[in-house]
Amino acid sequence: MFDRILEFLGEAGYLGIALLMFLENVFPPIPSELIVPSAGYSAGQGRLNLAGVIAAATLGSVTGALFWYFVGKWIGDDRLKAWAARHGRWLTLRPRDVERVDRWFDAHSGSAVFFGRLVPAVRTLISVPAGIFGMGLGRFLLFSTLGSALWTTLLAVAGYQLQGQHALVGEWLNPVATLVIGAMVVWYVWRVASWRAE
Repeated sequence: MFDRILEFLGEAGYLGIALLMFLENVFPPIPSELIVPSAGYSAGQGRLNLAGVIAAATLGSVTGALFWYFVGKWIGDDRLKAWAARHGRWLTLRPRDVERVDRWFDAHSGSAVFFGRLVPAVRTLISVPAGIFGMGLGRFLLFSTLGSALWTTLLAVAGYQLQGQHALVGEWLNPVATLVIGAMVVWYVWRVASWRAE
């Protein structure tokens, strides 16, 4: 997989990095744990510039996050409350839960988006509640960009420093992503199984 990414990046350069990171955020066919370290490795080989890699990866990542932010805006909290009233068990939400989450998100939206952009699997999902609960676009862009920039910097520098062992980054982070996704599935199944309408 790394070899194919490297080949693509060799042809597409910074635009390819931005495109892959956009796609990774909108529909994750290739995780950032593979894309960015590969680009960092290319920078270490002198084929790309490390700062350019970080900038392109951050731009693609934030653009993908914006897609989900606007999906959240389209849903909105009123529509989410209506869905919760009709399909509460499957959403694991009651209308009053939506109001409680809205209040929590209003108080913690900046830190939620910033740290959410650093957690595998949560990175994409955090943009949806930001849109649903009306986080301002400028504020969302600020915290999403800061979190994305930190994430892509860590991955790019790891690929740059590890050179021929840059594939280790994905090997280390993939189990973390699997653990996070597994915990989310277990939590969801528990919520559905223990659901009470009121």
